[in-house]
Amino acid sequence: MKQTVISIWRFYLEGFRSMTLGRTLWLIILIKLFIMFFILRLFFFPNYLNTPAVGADKDDYVSRELIIRAADE
Repeated sequence: MKQTVISIWRFYLEGFRSMTLGRTLWLIILIKLFIMFFILRLFFFPNYLNTPAVGADKDDYVSRELIIRAADE
């Protein structure tokens, strides 16, 4: 079992070492993930739960917001 895991690890390690175009593609993928999860989240997805529901129970706030937003549609 241990030898199998080591051989799989070496296979992937050698594959990533010999990549030229693949490294560029992985860099592009990582940059896109960073933009999607950090930049867009900061500007387009505000955090509704922590700001208005500080003094009240969060479950009551969420249920009221769901009812209000469902009624607006």
